[in-house]
Amino acid sequence: MTEEKKPGSIRIAGARVIDPSAGVDETADLLLQNGMIRGIVPPGSGEYTGSETTVIDGTGLAAAPGLIDVHSHFRDPGLTYKEDIVTGAAAAAAGGYTTVVCMANTRPPVDSPEVCADLVRRMRDLPIHVRTMANVTVGMQGKELTDMAALKAAGAAGFTDDGVPILDERLLMQAFRRAKELDLPVSLHEEDPAFIRMAGVNAGETAERLGLGGACALAENVLTARDGLLARETGCRVDIQHVSSAVTVRLIRFFKDLGADLWAEVTPQHLSLTEEAVPRRGAMAKVNPPLRTEADRQALIEGLLDGTIDMIATDHAPHAAYEKARGILTAPSGMIGLETALALCITNLVRTGRMTLPEVLGKLSAAPASFLKISDHAGSLAPGIPADVVLFDPAEAWTVEASDFHSKSSNSPFLGETLTGRVRMTIAGGRIVYSRAMEGRITPAG
Repeated sequence: MTEEKKPGSIRIAGARVIDPSAGVDETADLLLQNGMIRGIVPPGSGEYTGSETTVIDGTGLAAAPGLIDVHSHFRDPGLTYKEDIVTGAAAAAAGGYTTVVCMANTRPPVDSPEVCADLVRRMRDLPIHVRTMANVTVGMQGKELTDMAALKAAGAAGFTDDGVPILDERLLMQAFRRAKELDLPVSLHEEDPAFIRMAGVNAGETAERLGLGGACALAENVLTARDGLLARETGCRVDIQHVSSAVTVRLIRFFKDLGADLWAEVTPQHLSLTEEAVPRRGAMAKVNPPLRTEADRQALIEGLLDGTIDMIATDHAPHAAYEKARGILTAPSGMIGLETALALCITNLVRTGRMTLPEVLGKLSAAPASFLKISDHAGSLAPGIPADVVLFDPAEAWTVEASDFHSKSSNSPFLGETLTGRVRMTIAGGRIVYSRAMEGRITPAG
């Protein structure tokens, strides 16, 4: 077997270099060598400009750590007509993501070391870093814990039954204690079915107007309150997934103040849309938990600002066109998000003045790296860190078109919308894995 050639040297010249983990935000040259970050130097400095260096003109662009998604669905194994690990990785790279963690609600679910190990083996060949969660319970049935130690040995990044809430408190507490011993996180989908008449649409004015039952915020609030208490009791690192409710934000803030190792994520769609998108976008705007009110959306942004919500995660959830075409009542919930996440955050958080670009990037890179405990090799531009970099134009306006997606699916409520901020290049491990509209900006080595 021929040994794979090491990545060469790259100089990203004159970009706005942003490293939220180190408080860096300056016009500079970013130097990459042998797949690692070499350093940040003043623009045009003589260091490291040999003939074997590829020079990328970063004028007018921003360079930042590659984005990290702690919550994505690549539908592999078993549902690969929607997405697979290859197309999912391509979509991630196009969105500026260099690390993605996939959820375990596949077919079969990732509840055995054999399924987990097979995924881990196949993911090693992808152009970006992709990891998988494993299940908390066997078959996602909420009745019996998986062999969590064996799943960790097989390469699991953590545990989740995402898509299905775990209703047995005693069993979940056992899971928290075991995960704590293994030093791996548990990520939870918090929707109690007792308070859901129809999933995917908020139980509010819009649902009433459309004659739909809806899912009320209480479904999320109840389980968040319970699991905040269990997290505090056990010391387990727990992620409350895709927060949607203002009350949930207050509950998470409360339990963090009590010392729980509680983390929270919010999606770009919940930061960008409300229940009013449902009449306009139909099944494309159907998602679990549902898009809620403007008051909820504003509370989510406040939660980001004060640190209650730690991370922005996509919950990338591909579905086939015919599935979404069934209509709001029977279509599956979920929407793709990897290729629009950065632009949605720039459009609805940065351009509105609610957050700065470094603050947003911190929620997309440094904070997820801390949650996953991979800050020593991801989420930073520090020298010696693997060279995972996103280069993007923070001012470029573009219209979301289905033909542009690298995902197998195009179930996005943002089709036809004009967003600001677009990825131009993604570098993973020092290798260019995605490039768009960079003609004239790249001077090859030699």
